[in-house]
This record gives sequence, structure tokens and C-alpha cells, in this order.
Amino acid sequence: MAVGIFDSGLGGLTVLDAVQNRLPEVEFLYYADSANAPYGVRDAEDIHQLTKRAVEDLWSRGCDLVILACNTASAAALRRMQEAGVPEGKRVLGVFVPLIEALTERQWGDNSPPREVAVKTVALFATPATVASRAFQRELAFRAIGVDVEAQACGGVVDAIEEGDMILAEALVRSHVDALRRKMPHPDAAILGCTHYPLLQQVFQEALGAEVAVYSQANLVAGSLAHYLTRHPDMQGAGAGGFLTTGDPTRVSDRATQFLRRQISFSKA
Repeated sequence: MAVGIFDSGLGGLTVLDAVQNRLPEVEFLYYADSANAPYGVRDAEDIHQLTKRAVEDLWSRGCDLVILACNTASAAALRRMQEAGVPEGKRVLGVFVPLIEALTERQWGDNSPPREVAVKTVALFATPATVASRAFQRELAFRAIGVDVEAQACGGVVDAIEEGDMILAEALVRSHVDALRRKMPHPDAAILGCTHYPLLQQVFQEALGAEVAVYSQANLVAGSLAHYLTRHPDMQGAGAGGFLTTGDPTRVSDRATQFLRRQISFSKA
């Protein structure tokens, strides 16, 4: 029973890398729905159905705990799946929680009324579907007041990364940062609201300026998962992990190897 890590494509590898470094004793089964990527341009119902199918596949393979290492899936599908109920002994968690905990400096279980936090202006860079869901703003509003969030839909970035065209991806990032700056010239913080984006974190930081605090999710998710497994050791399980994809395993393996700079071998899901 490895812990499942789900992403629409390869962006979740940034989360996988971080959690493996933090929890080397834990087995992880990574599932990339590459045949249907990217999710960021799909409608909410489509994203929900694709995410539900993949999570149920991971559950069936013995992953009692599945992490949605995909902001789009977390935004469009997670709440609906949890409200519908999950099988006994199974869990599905998203990537927003650790990010908002860090931004608001309060634990998720803290249900006190929303209060002012140090950060006042936040730039959110995310896929069109994540931006349209307003999930980040909704969850933040439960915990903080007085925070102005300006969202920028970063069309094309995920596609370029998945195709391995990092020159195009970097150019698109700079263009999207320029567009955000026209709406919010001086953000206090920036959220990289897609797990693909940490691959370009330095580009985001340079375009935004050194004075902007850039929050990337991978290490935050790793820390949160470590704490979760400490509280719920029965969810860790044991057994072999690995890599699964709904796409072409050879092509996906080549791209993943480029991203992580170590040999990655995917099998057909």
C-alpha cells in the first residue's frame, strides 16, 4: 500500500521529488493522466470525472491515501469527492491546505474566525480552470481577511512544459507576470498555483522581483504529509511504489527523466 500521488501529467513530479526527499522510507505510486492532460483547459465536470476515475484506480491498487498533486484537480474535484463520501479507510487530500496554512500562519484545524494576516496583496498564477474555480480565494477567505488576491490564468505554460519546450514556457511566464503586474503592480506574495510551475520558479522570481515572496507548493506539501502520516501511520502502508501513466509510457518516461534528472520508468495504467 504505497501512498498515491496523482497529477494530470508531469507537474506532480515536483511534489513527488519533495515528499521522497522528506520521507525516504515511504513508498509512492505516481499516476499521471497524460492521455487527458492538460486539465487546466477542461470544464469542472470533466475534471471531476477524470480525477475520480484516477483516484479510484489508485485506491484499487492499494493506495489508501491519495494526494492530488494537481491544483486544477484540487480546485475542481476535491471538495465534490469529499462531500460525496470516500470508501471507509480511504483518504484523498489536495495541495491547497499546506499553502494556505503557510500563507495565513495558522493550522487547518484552527476554526477560529478569519483574521488579518501579514500578507495583504497576493498574486495567484494558475491554470484557467483553477482561476475560474475561485477555490483558492474561497478557502483563503475562511481563514483571513483583508487579503487582495489577483489571479492570472497562465494559458499555455503547462502545455509547453509537457512538450519539453522550456524556452517557450519561460517566455510565457514572463508574459503572464507582465499581465499580472498591470493589474497588481506590487504584490507582497505570489502563489505558484500549479505543480508544474516550480520547474520555472526562478523565472517567476526574476520576473516578479526579489522583494516578492514566492510560495511554491512542493516542500509545503511534503512537510504537511510528513505531519499527517505521523498522526495517521496506518495510512502509510507498505509495498512497492512506481510510476503509471494513461499516456505513452516511453514518451512520458523520457520527459520525466528530463524533469527530475534521474531515470524514471513509467508503466501503462
